[in-house]
Amino acid sequence: MKLTVFRTLFLVFCVTFGLSVSAQQELPIETSDPVIPIKKLQDPELQNLLEAEICNNSKWSKLVANKKMSIGIVDLSDIDNIRYAGLNDDVMMYAASLPKIAILLAAMDAIEKGELENTPEIQNDLRLMISKSNNQASTRMIDRLGYEKIEEVLRGPKHRLYDEKVGGGLWVGKRYAAGGRRYPDPLKGLSHAATTRQVCSFYYQLALGNLVSAESSAQMLEIMKDPALHHKFVNTLDRIAPKAKVFRKSGSWKSYHSDSVLVWGPKRKYIMVALIEDSYGEQIIRNLVLPLEKVLKKSKSIAMR
Repeated sequence: MKLTVFRTLFLVFCVTFGLSVSAQQELPIETSDPVIPIKKLQDPELQNLLEAEICNNSKWSKLVANKKMSIGIVDLSDIDNIRYAGLNDDVMMYAASLPKIAILLAAMDAIEKGELENTPEIQNDLRLMISKSNNQASTRMIDRLGYEKIEEVLRGPKHRLYDEKVGGGLWVGKRYAAGGRRYPDPLKGLSHAATTRQVCSFYYQLALGNLVSAESSAQMLEIMKDPALHHKFVNTLDRIAPKAKVFRKSGSWKSYHSDSVLVWGPKRKYIMVALIEDSYGEQIIRNLVLPLEKVLKKSKSIAMR
């Protein structure tokens, strides 16, 4: 009898504890603490391991030295000790469709402020823009918002996703179409650009519910999950982490290749971003996943000692 009672209590505890842990792991994560700028989360050990791993590959090392490869990683395995590292992470690079996440952010800001009506048509365009990287949907959203609105949100004091003082960041200055005026970024005159640090900051703030609001962050996560395109980072993640939730936006144009993911699963909680100028950039990004995971795991094991 006592054994039966004990087993029952033990099962209740396990189920309750399991549900509690599961609830704590839902995105966005609720936190009352102020969101620390990602640069201040740079971890020396993680940085050293990242540099050493990339330098082990002569091709990657050369690309980094020539500022044609930029990487950013964020370890989210311990929300109370988020750690960041990057290479060439303050170098603005052409990023093709990846900066469409800036359009998504500006749209959610406009919806929350009542500047844009949240219609089924808008939601469909946002999903097409992110999941399938549809250029027509992206252009319609740019036309609805305007470049100035997108810039205003990116520069805003809450998010600070573009700032000349720290190398720039996310930028959208051209429709994803042949016609229309250009609105180039002030630093390099690029139309669709990013730095890996600021893209990491976008996902980091998204995970913490800091993009516009917790409610808007949740809507953005819903739009960004389960990408329809399965190349670059996602091609590898489909194989090694099929059960993990993946929130993602990538881009490619000519020799410019970029990808960004927020991975949230039982054994994986991290952000990876890569910007590469190389004709084999798509394959390089596929090949980066395992070495970057190795860096994150090794750093975590060192931190736990």
